[in-house]
Amino acid sequence: MITIDFDVVSYFILFVKEGGLSMELKTISEVSKIFSISTRTLRYYEQIGLISSTKKEGYAYRVFDENSILSLQQIIILRKLRIPLKQIKDILTNQDAIIAIEIFKKNLSELNDEITALATIKEILNILIEKLQKNGNIKLKFNLLNDNSILNIIDSLSLQKSNLREEKSVEDLNRASESLSILKNVRIIHLPPFTVAASHYIGENPEDNAGKQLEKFLKDSNLYQIKTDARVFGFNNPNPSSENSAYGYELWVTIPEDMEVIPPLEKKYFTGGLYAAHSIVFPNFHEWESLGNWVNIDNPKYESNSIVNENGQCGECMGGLLEEHINYVYHANLNWPESDEHQLDLLYPIKLKDNK
Repeated sequence: MITIDFDVVSYFILFVKEGGLSMELKTISEVSKIFSISTRTLRYYEQIGLISSTKKEGYAYRVFDENSILSLQQIIILRKLRIPLKQIKDILTNQDAIIAIEIFKKNLSELNDEITALATIKEILNILIEKLQKNGNIKLKFNLLNDNSILNIIDSLSLQKSNLREEKSVEDLNRASESLSILKNVRIIHLPPFTVAASHYIGENPEDNAGKQLEKFLKDSNLYQIKTDARVFGFNNPNPSSENSAYGYELWVTIPEDMEVIPPLEKKYFTGGLYAAHSIVFPNFHEWESLGNWVNIDNPKYESNSIVNENGQCGECMGGLLEEHINYVYHANLNWPESDEHQLDLLYPIKLKDNK
């Protein structure tokens, strides 16, 4: 987490004008840990041209230099301000401040519309509360469409000016971002048992390399025609850590039970289970933290059912957490490229709480 004494606007402008803070070469695992951002997100930022890495002698993995780390710090701030990645790229690749101003104005206009809608809902809820409280415990039959006072409010409500301070600190921004990240749309789903073909790769760019192996299997086996409802799941295996820099990714595709699987893929069996599910658009993997908070803090009914080792960590394979790559098999069949529409379900294993 970044801790700075001055306001967030000055913080952003400082990086734009002066190049920010000095920093040594960092590996992808080090950057991931420092900024609490997944290595896969870092690789995606590199893939779309937001940051870049280099291969240096003496380093087993690619490293990020000072300029890339400074760009990443700006990206983190802009993402907390809910600026889309395409617009962030326009800001970082243009020296003209007019570009940033126009982008900020556009996003401010969209936020004003959202705030106006929320203010309307808030005001109407307050009026409903007041009306019901005035009637005490009397059973009411009311029709909102016939309530002229409420209809008038809906027509006349406008955005009220708030008494916010003109300058907001980085700490304020973090609090606002955390508040907006509280999940309200978590689904509870049951995954049935199934048979999978597993593609596993450990090394640099493991998701891409595991994906290449899986896509070759999909095409060679003609799986889409054999099993049109095939689903693809993935997870880190192993997770990188300060003690172990090795990083891998494993992909599963569901297959018919009697289907033959040829190396390097491996045939495996999944027992199924209950999961809390939350949809994201690639590469918003930071929302894993929000889903974890929902499971472990924000709901009264369920608790984690993840695999925890003796060190209190969720094992080398994400402790049973899964990522379902929506429409993966369909896209692979059509040779569709990765795009902003790449969606995933984050799946957190859960169980009912024992409230005895």
